Amino acid sequence: MANRTKKKRNKVYTGADAAKRQPTVTRISAVNRSRPQQWWYDNQRVVKPVGITILVVTVIVWLIIEFVQIIAG
Repeated sequence: MANRTKKKRNKVYTGADAAKRQPTVTRISAVNRSRPQQWWYDNQRVVKPVGITILVVTVIVWLIIEFVQIIAG
């Protein structure tokens, strides 16, 4: 039989002699924002994709209108 490597342990040690978990540190910083800045900060994950989609649709519609005007003469 060939030498087989021993399977590594991937289970967390939870006994009385187990190492203590390090506490997680959460750093919070306060920022004074105006109402529009706070609205943008809260909603930018939604507003950016919607704005990009509206811009792309507007450009496509504009190009179609121009193309039809060129064809129509």
